Amino acid sequence: MKLETRDMSSECEMNLRCPVCHNVFRDPVLLPCSHSFCDSCLQRRWRRDTLECPVCKGVSRCKRPPPNSALKKLCEAFLLERDQQEFCSLHSEELKLFCLEHQEPVCLVCRDSEKHADHRFRPIGEVAQDSREELRESLKPFQEKLKAFDKIQENYEETEKHIKDQARYAKKQIRKEFRRLREFLRAEEEARLDALKEEEKRKREAMKRKRMDLRREMTNLSDTIRATKEDLKAEDVSFLQNYVSAAARVQLNLLPRDPQPPAEPLLDEATHLGNLKFNIWTKMNDSCCPVILDPNTAHPGVRLSENLRCIKWGETEEVPDNPERFDSACIVLGSEGFTSGQHSWEVQVGDNQHWVLGVASKSVQRKGHLRSLSGLWTMCLHQGSYKTFSPHNPVLILPEQTQFQTIRVCLDLDRGHLRFYGSNELIHSFKREVESFPSVEGETRGWQPAAPLADEFQDVLTLGTVGGLQQKQEQTGVKE
Repeated sequence: MKLETRDMSSECEMNLRCPVCHNVFRDPVLLPCSHSFCDSCLQRRWRRDTLECPVCKGVSRCKRPPPNSALKKLCEAFLLERDQQEFCSLHSEELKLFCLEHQEPVCLVCRDSEKHADHRFRPIGEVAQDSREELRESLKPFQEKLKAFDKIQENYEETEKHIKDQARYAKKQIRKEFRRLREFLRAEEEARLDALKEEEKRKREAMKRKRMDLRREMTNLSDTIRATKEDLKAEDVSFLQNYVSAAARVQLNLLPRDPQPPAEPLLDEATHLGNLKFNIWTKMNDSCCPVILDPNTAHPGVRLSENLRCIKWGETEEVPDNPERFDSACIVLGSEGFTSGQHSWEVQVGDNQHWVLGVASKSVQRKGHLRSLSGLWTMCLHQGSYKTFSPHNPVLILPEQTQFQTIRVCLDLDRGHLRFYGSNELIHSFKREVESFPSVEGETRGWQPAAPLADEFQDVLTLGTVGGLQQKQEQTGVKE
């Protein structure tokens, strides 16, 4: 019977515990969702989060919820009764021992009673200490998990801030690019209208000259016809007397040749209107669509320019450690991946004495030091020599060559070929070993810049296009 009473008391105590601190309620308050919490626990939670219930996540509109007076009185009565339980309810003696068989505190009189005959006892302080230690040990995994969650929460907060900064920066760049596009379209419109106006002026002036020449011929013909008609109206004697001069006038004014229409008299509408959208798009594509780098893959020490086309090595920055980012190898990937077709792009390396560029597969290792070159096909300049790296041939030192300012990368996924050119001269070719190149890759590490390569972002490697991203190998204008 006493065991049942203890169980009921324990169950009652569980119902009187705050869901946040797990202690008996102190100054409980009541939320609209009917859940109660210690006032101090709730206010601490609300200082960090929104005004929501920690249990059901229901949002509260009141920052100071009303006190739960009935629950407070119940908790005070429970605590008073629990304090009184430190004395034996049968003998009113202090509970100094703990019965290991019945698992309950007992007094000295209980120990000597028939009920606890042959039972084992320990001092209640020792049992409480051991139980506390056991509970503390059980609590450690929860504390460690909470610490891990705190770190994850910090990472989430940093990531959220980074996303906000990215959105602000992207919005700025989008507006900048659209201003650039509008300026490009305005300039293109004005240039095309000027060309149309110039051709119109030229053709109209040509027609005007033709009309003036024709008008002079018509005036001469009209004068000859009018004078001859006047002679024809004269009397016979007078007509015959003037016949010689009239006939001479007609013979002297030979009939002019029929005027020839001007060559290409009309406007060349096909030139001005034919494939207008396509031609403008092609010109815009060549002007505005270079290879773009993906900042979410960049090593924290790799700095990108505003247009995401130039890279250089700088101080390590605080950025989220997202799965796509290289955290050890100083690499940044291109934003557009390739799975088939032929592609080419150029990298302005300038006078930099150490650089690595090439292509990488999507599965390339991104975290920790690179244990292998799996998924990487690259060429580098190091200590004045060109070297290549690939899964099939980890390191290959190339014959001594001129140091080029610009490197052209030509990728043929259909044939599994990757070629590097400098000034239309083939430097190296990977053949029949390239499987897939979903991304482009570039690296700058440890190089000392010698001269600026771009006005807006100094001492960098700059990526560009060769007539667009996708083109046939035979269209690149390079020789094997």
